[in-house]
Amino acid sequence: MSIIELHRDQRSNPLDVVEHLAAGNNWPFERAGEDEIALIVTGRWTNYQVSFTWMSDIEALHLACAFDMKVPEPRLNEVQQLIASINEQLWIGHFDVWMQNGVVMFRHALVLAGGVAASDRQCEALLGSALDSCERYYPAFQYVVWAGKSAREAMDSAMFETSGEA
Repeated sequence: MSIIELHRDQRSNPLDVVEHLAAGNNWPFERAGEDEIALIVTGRWTNYQVSFTWMSDIEALHLACAFDMKVPEPRLNEVQQLIASINEQLWIGHFDVWMQNGVVMFRHALVLAGGVAASDRQCEALLGSALDSCERYYPAFQYVVWAGKSAREAMDSAMFETSGEA
């Protein structure tokens, strides 16, 4: 690879934009390499571990947002039903259970095909949609995992929206 190509690759790495976003918000982050950055974002319900991975071979910036909740084996089926119900409601991104360790995570990707550079606004939107989804549905996951409720009961509680202020 020539110096010109190396400079072009470094300049167009979308993780530089994500790093700038994290630093600007005072979020703890660690650049695990040229193609990965991990950050911690404090939400209303919990801290979110967010990992961005630049997949140059498919020209996509992948986001995985996990929260500290392990799904015990006896609740796995109900959590998978909850995830299916939640994913039907989402326009972008989706929830998964990482089967290796039972962690629930939200995943999404930003396709940057053809050498398109990631903008601040695109990375903010990618992260914002992940955090909004996690904040909205975290209580539903708690309801199923910790309270032993059904996916249907959890979805009913998650879809309940209040208006006004008390």
